[in-house]
Amino acid sequence: MNTTKSYKRYSRQITLDEIGLKGQQKLQNANVLIIGAGGLGCPILLYLAGAGVGHIGIIDHDLIDETNLQRQILYHISDIGKHKADIAAERLRLFNPELHIDSYAFKFTSENSATLIKQYDLIIDGSDNFPTRYLVNDTCVELNKPLIFGSILQFEGQISVFNFNGGPDYRNIYPEPPRPEDTGNCGESGVIGTLPGIIGSLMANEAIKIICGFGEILSGKLLVFNALNNEMQCFKFAGPTIKQPSKIKETDLPTNTKEISLMELQQWKSQKKEFTLIDVRETYEFEENNIGGINIPLYELNNRLDEVSLYKRIVFCCSLGKRSKIAIQLLKNKANTELYSVILK
Repeated sequence: MNTTKSYKRYSRQITLDEIGLKGQQKLQNANVLIIGAGGLGCPILLYLAGAGVGHIGIIDHDLIDETNLQRQILYHISDIGKHKADIAAERLRLFNPELHIDSYAFKFTSENSATLIKQYDLIIDGSDNFPTRYLVNDTCVELNKPLIFGSILQFEGQISVFNFNGGPDYRNIYPEPPRPEDTGNCGESGVIGTLPGIIGSLMANEAIKIICGFGEILSGKLLVFNALNNEMQCFKFAGPTIKQPSKIKETDLPTNTKEISLMELQQWKSQKKEFTLIDVRETYEFEENNIGGINIPLYELNNRLDEVSLYKRIVFCCSLGKRSKIAIQLLKNKANTELYSVILK
């Protein structure tokens, strides 16, 4: 930010002692990925682009529908049928041509999550379904990326910041995904159009604070807003309950364990070596893509040991090897056999 034009554009926030020229430079240098360009994503994108966040990524595979226009303020009626990510990127480039905007008009999956997230310094989750939320959280934990989370339904919204400076993550509040029949979404339950604007603005505010390094961050806190009575509550929660995956090193593995490649595992299968393959990813990840074996999500492992022979060689697998290493840590004093870790990617 060297031009007079840029200074004029951001002068109102540069005047703030908490931001100043140094903070504005931090915003310009920031790389932020927004997952979901819907109700929450639209205000988040507008305010971060307005603040001058230099590199913004947008991922959303959905097409714009007429039902979106009640609350998704980036889109026009002429955009119906077009990809949200691409149209959002076009609007942001018009709004602030100084920025670098990347759009990803495809689905966020376990196969591309790590590749996308590792490119950015800060992740913001504006998705509207539990499988994506758990996948975003777990990938951020594995790659040690801070995550801003928000959700909306009917008249209530929630915001928190996860995996920030070693703080707790989404699983410290919600350890297991709810059953599909116990969940709702905006399509089924409805949402007042102003709510995503309120919650999305608060999420953008957390992003600016994190990037510039000022204020109190919602790490270890869940902010809940009720639009019916304007009540706002902040709940504290503890974590992490187990060692962060991102901090587990190769030297942390016990001596009776080893990492093997997918090729080695295939050789074991062809040689008919005896072993138990346990995929410790989430059920939805396993169903989406797997190499066989049994699926026991990491958080269920201790309660399902009766399903596993602790005297036969065990191979744990996950996307990046982090969760499988935690599984080894959990079983190293319980298993009377060799423990192995294999990476699916």
